[in-house]
Amino acid sequence: MAWIYARRGTTIGVMSLRKPLWRRLLRVAAIIIAALLLLVLSGLLLADHLAPQARGEASQVLPLQPAQTPIDRQIMPLQAAHPGQSGVAFLSDGMDAFAARAMITEHAGRSLDLQYYIWHDDLIGHLMAKALYDAAERGVRVRILLDDMNAKDKDALMMALDAHPNIELRLYNPFRNRSGIARTLELVQRAFSVNHRMHNKSWIADGRIAIVGGRNIGEEYFSARSDVNFQDLDLVVAGPAVQQANQIFDDYWNSDAAIPISALATYTDAQLRQLVRQSDLDALHAQAQPYLQRVAESRQRQRASPEPLHWSTQVRILSDPPMKHHGDAHDDWLVTALVRQLQSTRYKALLISPYFVPGSEGLDGLSAMAGRGAQVGVVTNSLAANDVAAVHGGYMGYRVPLLKAGVQLYELKASGQTGDSSLFGSSGASLHTKALLVDDQRGFVGSFNLDPRSAYLNTEMGVLFDDPVLGAQLRAEYLRLASPEHSWWLALGADDELRWLQREPPPHWVEAEPGSSLGKRWTARVISWLPLESQL
Repeated sequence: MAWIYARRGTTIGVMSLRKPLWRRLLRVAAIIIAALLLLVLSGLLLADHLAPQARGEASQVLPLQPAQTPIDRQIMPLQAAHPGQSGVAFLSDGMDAFAARAMITEHAGRSLDLQYYIWHDDLIGHLMAKALYDAAERGVRVRILLDDMNAKDKDALMMALDAHPNIELRLYNPFRNRSGIARTLELVQRAFSVNHRMHNKSWIADGRIAIVGGRNIGEEYFSARSDVNFQDLDLVVAGPAVQQANQIFDDYWNSDAAIPISALATYTDAQLRQLVRQSDLDALHAQAQPYLQRVAESRQRQRASPEPLHWSTQVRILSDPPMKHHGDAHDDWLVTALVRQLQSTRYKALLISPYFVPGSEGLDGLSAMAGRGAQVGVVTNSLAANDVAAVHGGYMGYRVPLLKAGVQLYELKASGQTGDSSLFGSSGASLHTKALLVDDQRGFVGSFNLDPRSAYLNTEMGVLFDDPVLGAQLRAEYLRLASPEHSWWLALGADDELRWLQREPPPHWVEAEPGSSLGKRWTARVISWLPLESQL
């Protein structure tokens, strides 16, 4: 009996000493938070040592030749007929944009230099990778620079191209850890340094012709997905301005942020052969036939763009510096050049941006322009069309003050099944065009979203022009996107409540975010309360 009482007493004593569940959970949470803080602190202190340090051999664009390649022989007479001018053509149609890249790759005989934020492991990604492989097989030197945020497991086959002796692939600001939980932990540890990404998009052939704009490489960017209504825009550029694109690429390629994939991971000849076999199979797929047919039509026209080039003296290709986040001066940043253009507005400023978070300075600037009588219009994504709830949450609070200031707002309608909104995704939004037009003449088309991330965190690039013909073409694209068929028109009702006008017959007002679910509306609203704007 004494033994039993002793055991009972001990048990009771142990239970009386056990801490409440909420205190134990609080302790576990504190340990997790402390571990995360320690990871982030180590990243802040050791960031330069944690990032991969391997450097590739420096290289530059190959010297131009008068008639070495088909592109030389096509572009040189055009340049001679338009001395001091650069030729430009718009690529708004997805199939045309695919065919233009395929054509300049097919005609390239010297070099191909590409830099992209995203390259998907899908039909379009495979077809374009095969085009690069075929060019390399002809002896063309191929340099590919990809941002590493989206170049992990799903793009292993794409990176296998590096196994070809004529192809080198480098990653911008890469992770040491290529996959799994280790990559996730590194993301936390280097949270501040990996937050800076390369958002540039360019495809340059033989140093003479370039495609610059908003498209990444993947099905949704070239109208190859039935569930996404993607509106996007690129420009084909030939002539002297391409030398600026060449210099931009070389600066990024030889920067400290560009690391050879061969220094980070190993890919085999077998994987390269697998990529080639898969690409050949993709070319037989029914979904690929319209794209290959459009390439065949372009081949008959013997030019890369669906329309003839328009030649102008006022065309420049601009970019942020490759190590943008390391300097404090903004003089050579793209945001500075674009703000300068907007500040020169006399009577009209038209803006197109998938993600539109103007900030207090942008709000004041646009309001001031409208206040002095200029027409200020913005086309952006509606909540239903936007896959990034965080960005819409950052934008939604600016709508009422912008409308009260006289700024015109249009939100693109969702078309097809856009899927669920994510916090920080980027590939499902209906609108992807990034452009602005000032006074119907001075314009920009590129990768720059009108938000803090493009302004201060990511590197961006694009084409800046001052030409009434190109201005008219960009204005037509703005009007198409802002048309009743594609967009809602926003206005204020009683008590400054937002309303959306459906302008297609029968016209009617909508009082809530049109086409969006209650869950999406609540998600965007909650995120709008959080201090995230600087990261959007």
